[in-house]
Amino acid sequence: MNYQDWEMLATLYSTENITQAAQRLFLSQPTLTSRIKKLEDYYDIQIIMRKRRGVTFTPEGEKLAEHAINMLKEQRKIEEKLHNIGGKVAGTLRVGVSNFFALNKMPKLLRLFKQEYPNVEFQVVSGWSSEMHRLILNNDVHISFIKGDYPWKEQKELLYEENICIASPWDFEWATLPSLPRIDYYTDERMKNLVDIWWYNNYKQSPNINIQVNQVETCKEMVINGLGYAILADLVVRPHPELITKPLYNHLGDPVTRKTWMYYYEDSLKLNIVHAFVSFIRTLDVKKL
Repeated sequence: MNYQDWEMLATLYSTENITQAAQRLFLSQPTLTSRIKKLEDYYDIQIIMRKRRGVTFTPEGEKLAEHAINMLKEQRKIEEKLHNIGGKVAGTLRVGVSNFFALNKMPKLLRLFKQEYPNVEFQVVSGWSSEMHRLILNNDVHISFIKGDYPWKEQKELLYEENICIASPWDFEWATLPSLPRIDYYTDERMKNLVDIWWYNNYKQSPNINIQVNQVETCKEMVINGLGYAILADLVVRPHPELITKPLYNHLGDPVTRKTWMYYYEDSLKLNIVHAFVSFIRTLDVKKL
């Protein structure tokens, strides 16, 4: 097997879907299927089996995919060591980013960093904070930008803290909130628990959720268009002064907040590219970007 085979197997193993794997690899589906067949013929094994939706790996295929993943990791380590020689800042920085941070902060950060270090490339994965936590735990990324507190014994730095608030297109009294239409959005479990704890500490009734969307940005647009209120972080709605926003407070009278952190391993600072990026982030007021 060569590098392309490793990459193909690793991608297919993670997606379990030929269409998605082909899209990620910029290949046609017939090309991907043909390359799998050639590997099966070479090793005289069956690598994948079709299922109703997607594919599953045979035991032999799993062994081959695990080997491919390990080989890709070794290749990456070698490339990082080579780029680290001579103190130059070059190579590929792998970053995991929570969804809001990816949309509102990351493009500016990468542009500014690229201006200072033009020989750096980026591999960015975005998703819920829980997913970004898993990526850094598995060493799949150098750095993760994560909202909320997750178990972590390595290095982390607080970037900013923001209030959780009610954002509404109209003024309201707190007592009337359970009867008003609420727009909710899918988020990670920690944010959901934070909001649910506050709600049931203050109200006996369940919220009147009449719209459920996938993204916080879609939720915000629904609020802007007068379809209901939402509970979200204040940075999301700060650019919209026309909305009524009121911060949440817990039973002790303290504001309900959510922190955004940068997670990384101490050992990863030995890589010039990681050391340069962490040092760069420390010079910025990320919240104001």
